[in-house]
Parts: sequence; C-alpha cells; structure tokens
Amino acid sequence: MKYSTIIFDFDYTLADATNGIVSSFNYAFSKLDIQECDRESIKKTVGLPLDKAFIQLTKNKNEVLINRFLSLFREKANEVMSKDTVLYADTLNTLQRLKQSGLNTGIVTTKYHFRIVETLNMHRVMDLIDIIVGGEDVKVPKPSPEGLLLAIDSLNEQLNNVLYIGDSLIDAKTALAANVDFAAVTTGTTKEIEFLQYPYVKIAKNLSELFNE
Repeated sequence: MKYSTIIFDFDYTLADATNGIVSSFNYAFSKLDIQECDRESIKKTVGLPLDKAFIQLTKNKNEVLINRFLSLFREKANEVMSKDTVLYADTLNTLQRLKQSGLNTGIVTTKYHFRIVETLNMHRVMDLIDIIVGGEDVKVPKPSPEGLLLAIDSLNEQLNNVLYIGDSLIDAKTALAANVDFAAVTTGTTKEIEFLQYPYVKIAKNLSELFNE
C-alpha cells in the first residue's frame, strides 16, 4: 500500500448509527410539535452538521427553534446513540490489519468527538485509532478541509501519504479540499455513480472490498 495513514469518516463508513440518529431526530421533533420524518429522509442527512440537517428536513431556518432542536437531539442522543451504534462486520478486522501493518489510523467526522470515543470504547476498539477529530474540534465542518488537515498535522504526516475514506459526497469534497486521495464506500446512501464527479482512487461496496484487492 502506498499510504502510511488511513483516515475514515465514521457514520456509514465504519459504523451504522441509524437507529440512534432516527430516534434522536424524532424525539426532538415530537417535543417541538414538528411532524416526525421517515427513516430514509433522515439517513440522507447523515454527515451534515445537525443544524443543516434540521433545515434540510424541516425547511425551517429559525435559529431559536434550531437551538431548541439541538438541545433536545443531544438529550436523546446521550441516552441512545452509542448503545445503538453497530460497527460494520468488517470494521474491526480492517482496523486490526491496518495497525498490524504499521499504518496510522484516524477518524474525521462531523459527529461529536466525545461520542466517537464513547462508541469506540463500548466496542473496545479505541486502541486501533490514533487520532479523532470531531465536530466540536473545528470551526468549520466538512466539507471544509480543516478537520482532515488537523488530523494529518497531528500525525506529522505528509498529504501524499494519506488516504481518506468516506461514504458521502461531503467526504469526497473534504478530501479534494485537503488535497489528499479519496476512496469511497457505498455503505451509506450515496451511490457509486454519484462519486464519479469527484477524484477518487477506488469506489468499493465495503471496507473488505476496498482493502482486499
């Protein structure tokens, strides 16, 4: 492998947190007397900052309402998110293989840093990740390259030695903005054909396919 550092998005790249995300959205919506959203519509917002996801789902830009939503979402997420997050079947094996090969690993996500730590600890894989950059660690969320560049800098790595792996066009745009190579997995809601408009080194169905060929 030409890379010495592999950095991942989290939701729909390493793990499926759909149940926790959907229940947190709809809990907040019910408290705000907003009509609940269907599962697929909510899934399509994963990867966006929560305020932008709220606007996409409700078409409402009222800042007071958004702030109330954020508070209610976190209230429910604190209860359910980590326990309702499931690592993909090939996540553990992939991370173990990368570490055994001496590679650096990281996670760059819009999800809260503390939530990622909580989830990784719950699944006992925290020791397989060298750096985490979450939503609260940056001033501007993805597709700004800030988080990815912060992770790379923290690892004292060179850009041409880094591969960023994600499941969404936001991830593809992030890699492009950071000037690092990108590989896509179609384990999220973005289809292979949609990735073709952005630079990529590979598009795979899952992590196993990505690293086994």
